[in-house]
Parts: sequence; structure tokens; C-alpha cells
Amino acid sequence: MQPQSLTARVLLVSTIWAVLALVVIGVVISALYRQGSERGFQDLLRAQLYNVINSISVNDTTALAGSPQLGDLRFSQPQTGWYWIVEPIGEFDTPPLMSTSLGSGTLPIASVDEVPFDIRYERFYTTADSFGNLVEVAETEVVLDIQGHTARFRVAGNRDVLEADINAFNQNLYIALAIFGLGGLGMNALAILFGLRPLDQARRSLEKVRGGESERLDGAFPREIQPLASEVNALIDSNRRIIERARMQVGNLAHSLKTPIAVLLNESRVLDAPHGDLVKAQADAMQMQVQSYLNRARIAAQRESVLARTEVEPVLERLVRVMRRLHADKTFVLSVSPPGLVLAMEQQDVEETIGNLLDNAARYAGLQVTLRAHAAPEGIQGRDPGRRQWITLEVEDDGPGLEPEQIAVAIKRGKRLDESKPGTGLGLSIVSEIAGEYQGTLGLSRGEAGGLKAMLVLPAVS
Repeated sequence: MQPQSLTARVLLVSTIWAVLALVVIGVVISALYRQGSERGFQDLLRAQLYNVINSISVNDTTALAGSPQLGDLRFSQPQTGWYWIVEPIGEFDTPPLMSTSLGSGTLPIASVDEVPFDIRYERFYTTADSFGNLVEVAETEVVLDIQGHTARFRVAGNRDVLEADINAFNQNLYIALAIFGLGGLGMNALAILFGLRPLDQARRSLEKVRGGESERLDGAFPREIQPLASEVNALIDSNRRIIERARMQVGNLAHSLKTPIAVLLNESRVLDAPHGDLVKAQADAMQMQVQSYLNRARIAAQRESVLARTEVEPVLERLVRVMRRLHADKTFVLSVSPPGLVLAMEQQDVEETIGNLLDNAARYAGLQVTLRAHAAPEGIQGRDPGRRQWITLEVEDDGPGLEPEQIAVAIKRGKRLDESKPGTGLGLSIVSEIAGEYQGTLGLSRGEAGGLKAMLVLPAVS
């Protein structure tokens, strides 16, 4: 499974945390608001209850008397869920008084066992009236006179009003929290991106090192990242020293073998066949191996110099001029698009690869050799794509070309498909090796003109 990006990971964790925090905050605030609204609703009912108590008395005929004016029209409109009721208790035998809003309806009384009175001898409970309204009831019992006449006082309020207020608050709360959360996530994303900018700076600096524009990680980094940059620079320096030592050792070994091989080649000329031919063949094989390792050591050293860069067009023009003199009977066509292409290679390696391909094409071409250089399109990359840019160089001739089964053999070291032509059979293999050392590729196919088409994909300077 591909590792998740650091930015996505931090954003995911912060988003989950923010959502959980906002949910908890929303639930807590909503619960506190409901608690406060319930208390405020009960305070309103208590105030109305006291107004009713102050308005009711016992007249001379020991009947309940009074007409409470509560200042709320809902107590006079039918079936609103807002009622007041005064009922005699015990031996106090008189008709109850009630608001006109209750009409012929009834308001159930909760059991004292289920909802007991508090220390102020008040209690609040929720019930449903005979019209289906869910109401909150405030109830108390009061002794009205010295004779001990007692009455039960109840004031009810419609809970729909309370719930509507709470729902409206919750809706506004959730909208506000959502806006706050989105804004917070946006600010958090900006903060994360800003905080990770030094890592992006380090990445760009590494790209410059890889692209040949710099030898080390340059720039001022935060103290959290500076140790990483220092370690990378130390690794670059250590790698450079290791490759330099390896190059010197391989070079010294190869040079130490050149003289004995030259002696063997000279001696093979004076030996009689078949011994002379055998010695010469083996000496040639050793010389090819020595030359191969010398080339690899040189390329490794040059590739380690990350500032290697070669402008394509001047080198190709110079090679074409040389080939026109060497193969005057052939026509060479050159095209470079767009202008200004730059390879991340040493000029000597560019000249050796393209020179080998041009010389090989000229020897087998009928009349024309075509050389094209252009920026590689998407989908055409070397062996190590990464973030690198690539340049495609194509050499095509109008000769007989190669069959598919011959193409795989052609790149092998020392393999010659046409013994009638001069050469060692090393050209294409050297080109392939040099391209591989730069993480590039060499491909062979049949061209549009019927001859061989060699396509090199080589790294460009970004």
C-alpha cells in the first residue's frame, strides 16, 4: 500500500479532531441551552402561577372568586395549550375556576408519588391536555383563608413554544459551528502548507542537485529540518568520495592491464595460425573488457559531477558536419525541436553515443540518414523516471534494416550481424551502456524509410 502523504495525514487527523471537538461542543452547548430554556420556561410558569394565586380569593359564600389578568392572550384563546386552573381541595366544596382557553377540556394531574413537591411545595411536570397538546405544568397548593380553605393552583404552558425556540437555536448553532469548522479547517490547511514549505524547499533543492544545477542542498532551513539537510549534504559528499575511489581503482586496474594486452597482441602477429589467431581473439576480448570498464569508470566520475550539461544542437551540428565529410555519398538531415535542448550528460559521452549511431547508420544507409532531437513526450521516460525531464534522439537510415529477431542480438557486445562491414561490433553496445549509465535507454525498431531506427532517451537538464 502506498504511504499516505504527510499533508494528507496531518489534515486527516486535524479534521477528525476538529469534527469531534465541534460535535462535542455542539452537544454541550445545545444541552446547556435546553437546560436554561427549561428553567426559564418554568420561571415564566411560576410567575404566572403567582399572579393567579394573587388574583384568587374566597368570597362571602365560600366560593372561589377572582379573574386573573395574566397579560397573555393565549390564556383566552381556545385549545392553545396555555391554561390556568384553580380547584378546591378537601371539604372545600365549590366549582373550580379555569381559563377560557381550556373550555370543556381537561388537564391530567400527575401522581405525587411520581412527581413530588419540592421544598417550596411546588412541582413541575409534563403532560398532554385533552386536545393533544404537550404542556408543562406548574402546580402548588395554597391555604386561602383562616378557615383553612385550600385550593390547587395549576398553570400550563405549551411545550411547542419551548421546543421551537430550542430547535431554532440548535439550527443557528449548527450553522455557526459548520461555518466555524470549515473556516478552521481552511486555516489549518493553510497553516500546514505553510509549515511544510521548508520541506518543499528541500525537495526543490534536491531536484536542482539531481538536475545538475547545484552540488549541495542550499538555503536556510528551520532548525527541525536543518539536521536532515546537513545529513543529505554529508551523504552526497560521502557518495562522491566513494565513487571517486572506485573510479580510481578501476582506472588503475584497467591501465595496468593495457600494456600486457598490447604485448600479447604484438606477439600474436608473429605466431603461426591457429595459435596466433587464438591469442589475438582472446587479447581482443580482454582489450574490449578493459575499454568497457575504463568507459564505465569515466562515465561514473562524470555522472557524479552533477553539473554535467551539454547543449544538444551545437554538438549534433558538429557531428553531422564530420559525418558529411566521412560519408560524402550520403545525405544527412538534422532537426532539433524545440531549440535550446540541454542534456544532463558530459559532451564526450553525447558525442560518442550519437557518433556511433550516425556512423553505423551511414555505413548501412542507401542515400539518407536522418537525425532528430526533441523533448520526450509524456509516457516516454528512462529507467528512472522520477520528476526528471527527458530528451529523445532518433537516428534513422533508409538501408535494409533489421528483422525483429536480429534487434536483440545487435546490442550485445561484440556481435556483428554483417561481417562484410568493418568494425568490432562494439558500437551499439557502447551506446547502450553509456545510455544506461545515465539512466537512459536505447531502443531499435524499423523506421518509416524501411531501415533501422535507433531511439535514445536521455536525461535533460530541468
